[in-house]
Amino acid sequence: MPVGEPNLFGLHQYDYATSFFGSSAPLGQGVGYGIVLGMGLGFCFFVTLLMEVVHRFGGKSGAGNSEDFNCGGRSVRTGLIAVDVVSKWTWAATLLQSSNVAYQYGVAGPFWYAGGATIQVVLFGLLAIEIKRKAPTAHTVLEIINARWGRRAHLTFIVFCLMTNVIVSAMLILGGAAVMTALTGMNLYAACMLIPLTVVLYTLHGGLMATFVSAYLHTIIIYVVLCLFCLTVYAGNSVLGSPSRVWHNLTVKAQVNPVENNMGGSYLTMFSQGGLIFGVINVIGNFGTVFNDQAYWQSAIAARPSASYRGYLLGAVLWFCIPFTLATSLGLACNALDLPVTLAESEAGLVPPAVAFYLLGDGGAIVLTIMLFMAVTSAGSAELIAVSSIITYDVYRTYIKKDATGLKMLRMSQYVVCAFGVIMGVIGIILNVIGLPLGFVYETMGVLIGSAVVPIACCLLWRKTPRAAAMTGAIGGLLLGLMSWLVYAAVGYGGVNKDNLFQNYVMLTGNIVSIGVSGIIVVVWSLIWPDNYDFVSMGNIALVEDAQTGIKASGADSPEAIEKAYSFTRRWGSLLAFVLIILWPCLALPARVFSEGYFTFWVILSITWGIIASIIAIVMPPFESRALIWQVFKNFFTCNVMHSASGGLQDNEFGSTHPMQAPHGAVISKEADPKAFAVVEGDDTAHNTMPVNKPI
Repeated sequence: MPVGEPNLFGLHQYDYATSFFGSSAPLGQGVGYGIVLGMGLGFCFFVTLLMEVVHRFGGKSGAGNSEDFNCGGRSVRTGLIAVDVVSKWTWAATLLQSSNVAYQYGVAGPFWYAGGATIQVVLFGLLAIEIKRKAPTAHTVLEIINARWGRRAHLTFIVFCLMTNVIVSAMLILGGAAVMTALTGMNLYAACMLIPLTVVLYTLHGGLMATFVSAYLHTIIIYVVLCLFCLTVYAGNSVLGSPSRVWHNLTVKAQVNPVENNMGGSYLTMFSQGGLIFGVINVIGNFGTVFNDQAYWQSAIAARPSASYRGYLLGAVLWFCIPFTLATSLGLACNALDLPVTLAESEAGLVPPAVAFYLLGDGGAIVLTIMLFMAVTSAGSAELIAVSSIITYDVYRTYIKKDATGLKMLRMSQYVVCAFGVIMGVIGIILNVIGLPLGFVYETMGVLIGSAVVPIACCLLWRKTPRAAAMTGAIGGLLLGLMSWLVYAAVGYGGVNKDNLFQNYVMLTGNIVSIGVSGIIVVVWSLIWPDNYDFVSMGNIALVEDAQTGIKASGADSPEAIEKAYSFTRRWGSLLAFVLIILWPCLALPARVFSEGYFTFWVILSITWGIIASIIAIVMPPFESRALIWQVFKNFFTCNVMHSASGGLQDNEFGSTHPMQAPHGAVISKEADPKAFAVVEGDDTAHNTMPVNKPI
């Protein structure tokens, strides 16, 4: 709000204000430390206790060996996979940056954030089902790359995958620490280091399954708070309280402070140049953070075959409403209330905290802080396991100690979890010291990791892609993307600095060149000098310890069902992506500047989507696991202690002790066929009896 002007809507406490938060935080430091340490440690204790109860009275452990610690037993059901996708895709940026672009561009911002970051998860469903078809014993995406293209490509993509994990972790800590400091006055550097602490503790105990459990519990809180805020903005506030009043206030605000390059300067139109540019950047950057992030491959590996593609399709639909509904509420409300949020506060992701504090006072600030803390810690746990898997299987086992036992690999995984937890905090401190805000890091990620997307996808999807094409595309796209980004800033805006690099067209150019050049190199090279890979070596990735692949002789998890699932995912996934990115915005364009009635429909759609998604996400996982939950309750109250070594439910969400199962029902045990469990990947004596489906 310009200096010297009163609030447009009679909120006199903000008259002539030049900053919402100013120099003092609305909450005390004790609240910040209480949430980070008190609630964090309490939640850690609860998750650890829950995992122990399931182990003792359900007969299963999520981290009994390296396979369970990093792969979760490969038997997780659809609901938990979907909720896990929602959890790991709900970053600090999801809650903060989505409202920031709503504040900047109006209704177009939330749509392009949600749609531009949903199609990647939808299309990843294809890769999820392909893992089960072609590499059912894989632990990481990098193992698959190594099996197909060998060591040089393996080392190349280790760099890209770890760079992805570092960027994602940086955004988690940046957003979380910024809000903690703004709302509570908590020391910024202390927040950066303490936020990962509790995540490390319960991840160490439960491994990947602790991540799934915490994802479900965190997601419940996120959806409940989401519904609270959207209903407060559109039904429970004296100044706003209805879509009609929000529409009126946004219309008035556009007359005083029009949005540059929006139709009529309005906040109520999809004709938004800035929103569209952000949408393109969002699509490109998020392809990298899904396809290159081992956390998403981890969930696909952990899922039973029938749940892999279903979980990703459902997860994408459930997740869409989080940025769409939340930003349509809080982001637009910030303008509809004419709150004095500065550009610096907006770029730091402080639009939602400002609105939450205005709407509900200290309670709103606390609830928003808890919501953000849940998002940061849940997604952070997934990143810890992702990095742990890469270092353990693709560095330690592949290049350092090829004969490592399962116990040694489990210990290595736990060491990496501890180490990367510290590194996450340090990265957050470094970015704060050099002054890179959340929005800058978010939009830069496509330049840095977008070039690896097409090669990684082609590894599983296209038999014609040779190693040289994949490596050249990834490295060449990165170098040319960086060069175009820097050159455009220098030539077009007069110099290379943070502000110039953050310009819309500069960011757009770097993102497009990075992924576009890589795609062109890979496709053209593959067509001119095609490979003819048969996908057999992917099926020969060795297990470290006795484990199951989840593939059954018949039923929904059989090879025949998996083949049909691929066709289903390709058809419906493509249709959903088309609807979200092409059809929906095209149908919204004839509305031009939204009328009061059209905006009311838009708001009702967002709220309805949020409520239905909340119900599904909260109810579906426990319903699918009702047999295991009943067994745990029954054994708990009858004091019947079980042990994972003695059995339990065969198909459960908390790991498995069953031997590996071949597609045609044969059980492969270490005693019957020790070669199937060779610990040295690439060992000439290692083999796997799992048949591989025909190549595409």
